Amino acid sequence: MDAEMEALEKNSTWDLVALPNGKKPLGCKWVYTIKYKADGSIERYKARLVAKGFTQTYGVDYMETFAPVAKMNIVRMILSLAANYDWNLQKFDVKYAFLHGEIEEEIYMELPPGHGGKTNANTVCKLKKALYGLKQSPRAWFGRFTKVMIGLGFKKSQGDHTQFIKHSKSRGVTMLLVYMDDIIVTSDDKEEQQ
Repeated sequence: MDAEMEALEKNSTWDLVALPNGKKPLGCKWVYTIKYKADGSIERYKARLVAKGFTQTYGVDYMETFAPVAKMNIVRMILSLAANYDWNLQKFDVKYAFLHGEIEEEIYMELPPGHGGKTNANTVCKLKKALYGLKQSPRAWFGRFTKVMIGLGFKKSQGDHTQFIKHSKSRGVTMLLVYMDDIIVTSDDKEEQQ
């Protein structure tokens, strides 16, 4: 829980403010998970703060939802290219992915359970960044990710909005595919892939 709170604070996920009149804060809860190694032994314990997004109201707390889920035929195509051309294939898991998305709506959330400290009873978190559980979190994260990839010279595929391609005159092609907070990358250029 401390590591999660540290990540939330480091990322400036919210500001502590007094709840404005007429506003209702979303609740939040801790979700605990045990991560196991391949041999069945415990790798680590994980705690994640999750907003109770099921209480959000369309048009008030969120406008649109979206989840970056790659099409299976594109996944197969990328794996086939990597196998047939002996390209290096890498998989990345973006840690705290949703926390990188910026919230456009005005959303207030109750203080995390167990972390109220010495605050006023009317104090809430005004969210600046996306949080797991919010309906717009995947959209916010993917929007920011897309801007970064386009800034790096990648182009969004017309066949699948979660695929990004970069052609280099001297080096070749690099392909990247996003599935929620997981990314696979393959390329015929090892320098570009890194």
